[in-house]
Amino acid sequence: MSTLLSLAVLAGETATTAAEEEKKSGASGLLTFLPIVVIGAAMYFLLIRPQRKKMRQQQDLLKTVDEGDEIITTGGVYGFVTAVDGDVLWVEIDHEKKVEIRIHRSAVSRKINPVVEPAGGEPAPAAEASGEKDDEGKSDK
Repeated sequence: MSTLLSLAVLAGETATTAAEEEKKSGASGLLTFLPIVVIGAAMYFLLIRPQRKKMRQQQDLLKTVDEGDEIITTGGVYGFVTAVDGDVLWVEIDHEKKVEIRIHRSAVSRKINPVVEPAGGEPAPAAEASGEKDDEGKSDK
């Protein structure tokens, strides 16, 4: 009889323990997915969001390219935009020989800011005005 009683008590403890484990496993099941959610959020903020921002900036740049702008193509060719025909740009790459190439608007890598990077590799006006030169006669800037 005592064995039956001890089996009944043991079975009751096992049932209680199983119920407690179910409650714990429900909470731990949610904790199992937490690292996946954290990794997904990290990928969004470290990879996807900056890439979308860069694409938006490039699209805005392409919309603003107009005649007279100095540009650099994705192939590294420097030139001045002489005509715009929809998505086709005519770019003059050699003024003396009248060499022009036709490129698609999406081939523009960036526009040259004439204040920061003047055409032809001439020194910036700020460096000329300051008159600062090193020992070899080159500007410090």
